Amino acid sequence: MITASLVFYRTDPRQVRRILQCVEDSAIDRVFVYDNSSQASTAALVAGYAKARYAMHENSGYGSTHNLGFREAQALGADYHVVLNPDVVFGPEVIDRLASYMQSHSEVGQLMPRVVYPDGSMQYLCKLLPTPLDLLVRRFLPACMRKRSDHRFQMQFTSYDQVMEVPFLSGCFMFLRMEAVVQTGGFDERFFMYGEDIDFSRRMHARFQTLYYPYVSIVHDHAAASYHSIRMLGVHMLNIARYFHKWGWWLDRERRQVNRRILEQWKVLP
Repeated sequence: MITASLVFYRTDPRQVRRILQCVEDSAIDRVFVYDNSSQASTAALVAGYAKARYAMHENSGYGSTHNLGFREAQALGADYHVVLNPDVVFGPEVIDRLASYMQSHSEVGQLMPRVVYPDGSMQYLCKLLPTPLDLLVRRFLPACMRKRSDHRFQMQFTSYDQVMEVPFLSGCFMFLRMEAVVQTGGFDERFFMYGEDIDFSRRMHARFQTLYYPYVSIVHDHAAASYHSIRMLGVHMLNIARYFHKWGWWLDRERRQVNRRILEQWKVLP
């Protein structure tokens, strides 16, 4: 059984219909839909999709709400679970291919497919565990000044053309083994929004393989809300601070060891 969870807040209904249709056309058996803005119209929208189960929910945060989906999936005895953003689009072959690969590789806990923008260009979402400097450079320096930093942090030296181990995979589309989710413990609910995918992927990577799988692709229409809203920037910065407070700002031995091992595999200088 393959389940999924979809969490959104004041999202364009056309976008919600689009992702739910992707689910309907795929091998996903059931998707748990949580509208954290609790709009009355959402229930009627979701009712038009056979695989969707809607639950009105107070906005306790992105990761906290997806944990509800994990619990629903576990109760159903799901083998795999997909964490979905409403701004992704995928073809019916994606879920089949990811499930088939994971079924053949019991050591894998998390997979991420190739992710592209709507124009087909690559999104570099395979990343090392971040230092504060990595995130400050990415957030506040123009692209022309951070090219070298991005090349390393986003693992662009790999060419993104083969299956590879990655310690930090994006939260926009997470294909997960439910056994691994149970052992890892789901999302840390101290993170309201932003930072929860770094923390979750890092903990998953410590117990299971977390892999990039480039042989299927999804489209991610990334809105980058924190780049357009002062309020969302504040939320972003607060939760990233919580991440570093949990794991260590500059003194993080595990981060240093994990990143060094990845860089040495690719013969890249630390």
